[in-house]
Amino acid sequence: MINKKNKWSPADKIQDLQFFGEYGGVNPSIADSSTFTYLSGKTMGDVFEGTREGCYLYSRHTNPSTSYLSKAIAEMEGMKGAIISSSGMASITNTILQICNYNDEIISSRTIYGGTYAFFKNYLPKFKINTKFVDITNIKQIENNISKKTKAIYCETISNPLLEVSDISRIAKIAKKNNLKLIVDNTFTPLIFSPAKLGADIVIHSLTKFINGSSDTVGGVVCSDENFIEDMIDVNCGSAMLLGPVMDSYKAASILKNMRTLHIRMKKHSENAYYLSKRLTSEGVKVIYPGLESHPNHKIMSQSHNKEFGYGGIFVIDTKTELNANKLMEKMQKTNLGYLAVSLGFYKTLFSAPGLSTSSEIPENERSKMGLSNGLVRISIGLDNNIERTYYSICKCLKEIGIL
Repeated sequence: MINKKNKWSPADKIQDLQFFGEYGGVNPSIADSSTFTYLSGKTMGDVFEGTREGCYLYSRHTNPSTSYLSKAIAEMEGMKGAIISSSGMASITNTILQICNYNDEIISSRTIYGGTYAFFKNYLPKFKINTKFVDITNIKQIENNISKKTKAIYCETISNPLLEVSDISRIAKIAKKNNLKLIVDNTFTPLIFSPAKLGADIVIHSLTKFINGSSDTVGGVVCSDENFIEDMIDVNCGSAMLLGPVMDSYKAASILKNMRTLHIRMKKHSENAYYLSKRLTSEGVKVIYPGLESHPNHKIMSQSHNKEFGYGGIFVIDTKTELNANKLMEKMQKTNLGYLAVSLGFYKTLFSAPGLSTSSEIPENERSKMGLSNGLVRISIGLDNNIERTYYSICKCLKEIGIL
């Protein structure tokens, strides 16, 4: 008997996928081919015209391995289609270039990944595509910046690195009212947020992070409706086809296998981050984490996220100064708490000072306005089994540099 109280879960959508290998293997066979054969010349012509389904054209377009992974992530996000790319940035750039033409505009959150910020601020103007950066938590500011030239609103579910939470539902209503595409980068919160369920048109991930979870592969994905994905892979004008951000089939197969444990990993990452944030806050350490009731967007997240997966595996410690930040990270690495490295979502804890690294593309005066100081240390907590031991080790490091 089906329990009607059971709600849709993105983890169940992944678990329910059934891909058999060519010879009955429990993992799908890897498509180790760049090109594919046809039984007739007419079939080849039909495939290039887009009138024949079920046949593969060329691996820069799609192949069975990337298609399996695309389907898995589309199912996870509750969307109809997806296209895999060689990196998260490739997914972002190809999406924007598919939507925007010369003289168009984008509205973007001001607190986003530094590489995305640099693309919007420094690269797009050569195509006369302008970006208006706003405080994404200020709905009026979003509305006031919409013009006839605006084509899309861009944000991150939880911003990198300040962990601001976007009110996707309210932003989606504004986007639909003005016939704009809402693009959401969900890299920090796979399974935790389902942006499409909240009204997003396009959902992007850097697969490099939590989804893969092994820090051994770079990749990205764009999820949307079938029409948008078909436009992206169109042989005549599709950005994903013509700009060539293809992923290797072996990498796609590896990420697909790692996705099977994503729900377990995300729960543990969140559990550990919540524990440390609560304990460190009680010691008087300034911690930014949306799971804390003191976080300004805690209520918004509590009302819109998939609660079984928690509030995420990333928190930020404010050490006040660049010197303190560097001392803390060096001590944490020396005591084997984790690695002083960029990126996130690894089984081992990773930490960095984003003002000096992943957000350094943002001008210093802009970082200052946001509150993104060089004393912030972003911590992507690992899958630590004994999180209490981790807590005491962090406290020891904080005491040694005078924070505690």
